[in-house]
Amino acid sequence: MLKQYAVVVKVLLSSMARIKLLPHFELCPDGAEFETLADESICEAALRSGIKIEHACEMSCACTTCHIIVRDGFNDLNEALEVEEDMLDKAWGLEPNSRLSCQTIPDKGSFTVELPKYTINQVSEYH
Repeated sequence: MLKQYAVVVKVLLSSMARIKLLPHFELCPDGAEFETLADESICEAALRSGIKIEHACEMSCACTTCHIIVRDGFNDLNEALEVEEDMLDKAWGLEPNSRLSCQTIPDKGSFTVELPKYTINQVSEYH
């Protein structure tokens, strides 16, 4: 039984990614570091870690409020689907390494991300 438990723990730990969030003047002035769980998006992991990242569409890929810019590790992420790329065209501050954090599910590795200064959200849940 103990050996089976150790295998499960090893599998869970091996599928975690380390996220370094650069400082954002409003949401995390000192920056933050957190890990994702297996099959967890960067948005979900940030929220679980107490970072109130915008997600007006409830993470359904129907807005751009959870837009992030991946500063390090972009090529190691899952590929964006066409619907995400179409939505990103509407994001404020779009860059070639932009993603929607609700659609970005890192498998493992280390990633550095930045939250844009603004979103196109007219009303925020947290203000």
